[in-house]
Amino acid sequence: MLGRGKKKLNPNTTDTLVGEGSVFEGRIKSEASLRIEGQITGDIDCLGDVTIGESGHARSNITARHVTIAGTVHGNVTTKGVLTITSTGKLFGNAASQSLIIEEGGIFEGLSRMQSGGEKTEREKEAVSHGASAGAASGAGSTAAAGASGYGQSFGGSAAK
Repeated sequence: MLGRGKKKLNPNTTDTLVGEGSVFEGRIKSEASLRIEGQITGDIDCLGDVTIGESGHARSNITARHVTIAGTVHGNVTTKGVLTITSTGKLFGNAASQSLIIEEGGIFEGLSRMQSGGEKTEREKEAVSHGASAGAASGAGSTAAAGASGYGQSFGGSAAK
């Protein structure tokens, strides 16, 4: 790209493929979508979609628009959209997404956090940092206090009977 202007990539197209039999070590940062059929060790930061194919193995923290796992991932996954674990997929790590789909036979071992748009997440963070102690006295802050880390919320009934 010597002397040329930077061309903006379409995140809806798959630009990068790590093929079956290939081994990649290092961080990947991509503006377009990415498909892994081989092995990767290192974080993935993608503006498009990431697909881990059936023969794909990733030891990575993955951040992308949408993630589909048909292979194996050891690491945390963060999406702005949908995280799909297919019937052959395995995720050993935490997940944060707007939507989580696990097909029958898919394996997920970790904690999940459902998040809507960034604006609401910021409001939730602010409410937790400013109002958790006041709400806890009335019993109204138990969800906010438990959810301060985003993981491990309590799903028990109300203490007031």
